[in-house]
Parts: sequence; structure tokens; C-alpha cells
Amino acid sequence: MLNWDDVRYFLAAARGGSVRAAAKQLGVNHATVLRRIAQLEDRLGAQMFERLPSGYRLTMAGDEVLEFAQQMEASSHQLETRVFGRDQSVRGLLRVTLPPPLAAHLLMPDLADFTRLHPGIEMDILSSGELANLTNREADVAIRVVYDRETLPPNLHGLKGPELFGGFYLSADCLANGRAGSPGHRWIAISGHGVPHWTKEGEDRSTGVPFRTKDLETQIAAVRQGIGMTALPCFIGDADPLLERVPGTNRHLYGPVWLLTHGETRKTKRVRLFTEFISRRLAAYVPLLAGLSKSSDLGVEGRLLL
Repeated sequence: MLNWDDVRYFLAAARGGSVRAAAKQLGVNHATVLRRIAQLEDRLGAQMFERLPSGYRLTMAGDEVLEFAQQMEASSHQLETRVFGRDQSVRGLLRVTLPPPLAAHLLMPDLADFTRLHPGIEMDILSSGELANLTNREADVAIRVVYDRETLPPNLHGLKGPELFGGFYLSADCLANGRAGSPGHRWIAISGHGVPHWTKEGEDRSTGVPFRTKDLETQIAAVRQGIGMTALPCFIGDADPLLERVPGTNRHLYGPVWLLTHGETRKTKRVRLFTEFISRRLAAYVPLLAGLSKSSDLGVEGRLLL
């Protein structure tokens, strides 16, 4: 009988194309991966990989095993989620994935309240911009801003929350000193995102030489220091006393906030308690998320990517 653990190591190497990639994915050392693959090959009496300088390539036998290994993996995940779905305990592990801005600047007080209400639940917060694979149980609940629901996998159960808007912000000092409209101020951009076309036109035109950064906290620090203006979610920009919206600009829609779960997982008591709790908290944040908590709102135009 095949050992499922050996099959897992084979799958990781087949997908990653090398022992090193498999070891990194599984959190083990190089020797463990080699030993597990050797055990599977001994059991089946066939070589699974060709060891090439460029990496590992499946043999014909390996190709045949891969199809059945993927079926074993799917069955394992299905069994795990069914058993997990029947777990009605308010104790145990709950893994939640959400974007860093929502975690650090909006929902952390609510997460703290939830842990105080349910001290038996072990929270694992995966703060990331990437959508975890709920089907593979990388997380139990995902909180995501999704502009188009059709882009999500159809097997996810979604609870739609409030819409999130963004605005354009500069430092309050720049605005007070009348420097907001001076030609030559920079656009502060997250690396990989473009510069809005309107910043190159009219009184608020930029130099065309942006100031780039890779993370949100540095972006906020840069605009506070008066380096230039930038786009931020309204719940961050409006709540910061050192920032003001750029006069004459509109809010932009990121998309609704969704609470996402998968299959039997959503039926567990701790998942249901969490999604119901966070849903109520999000509903209370509608004005803040919509950018209506300040009288400076100047309308809506277009959309932004978060």
C-alpha cells in the first residue's frame, strides 16, 4: 500500500521541478525529499524522475503516477474538509487570510475582540496580498476586495460586504502651505502600478518622475513627508490626521469586501462564528470604507486596484 506522505513529496517535486523547490514548499530539508521519493520508487519498482542539470523531469512512469497522485490529493482534501466541517467546537485553529491594509489599518481591533470572546480559538492570521487556496485548506476564511465576483473560483462560498473606495491624498502641510498644485510634485506609486493620467495634466500635473516603493507603510510615510501625492483606501487616508484628500479629485472604487469560505469548512462553528462576527463589524464601517466619513468627499469616478 502506498504511503500518502511519500506521494506528497513526489507531487511537490513534480510541480516544483526540483528537490530544492519541493523542500522549500514542504518546509523540510533536501535529504528528506530525496528519501521520500526513493521510498516511492522502491515501492513501485520504477524511476519517477530523470535527474537533469536543469532540474527534475518526469519519466513515463512518473507521468502515469502523477495523474493518480493528483486524484489521491483531491480525495485527501475532500476527506479533510468533510471531517473539519463536522467539527462544531469553539476550540482549535482558525486560519484567516486578508490583505495587509485591512489587517493593520482596519480589522485588527476586531480580531482582538474576537479572540477575547473566544479564547479557545487559535488564530492564524495570514496577512498577504495573494489569495490563499481555500480548496487545499491553506486558509479557512479569506477576506478579500474583489471587483468582479466572476473572477473567483466557483466552488467558494462568498458573503458580500460593503464596497471599498479609495482617494488621492497629500500631506496636510503641503495643502496648508499651498504646495498642492505646484508643478513638479511627485506621484508616489506602489511598484508595478501606473501613474494616473490626470496627474500629468492641468494644475496638479506631476514631473513624470514618480517616487516608487514596494509596501504600503513606506508609501504612507512618503506622503506624510510631503514627497508628493498618492492613492490610498479611504479608511486609511481619511483616518490619518497628517493627510488630506487632494482638492478636486474623486473617490475611486476598489470593489466590495468579500468573506470567502470553502465547502464543508464554512459549516464549522468557529468559522461561522468568525464570519458572522466580522460581517457585523464590516457593516458598521460602511461610511469609513466608502470614504463618506469626511465632508470632503468629491464624488466617484473610475476604479483602482488594491
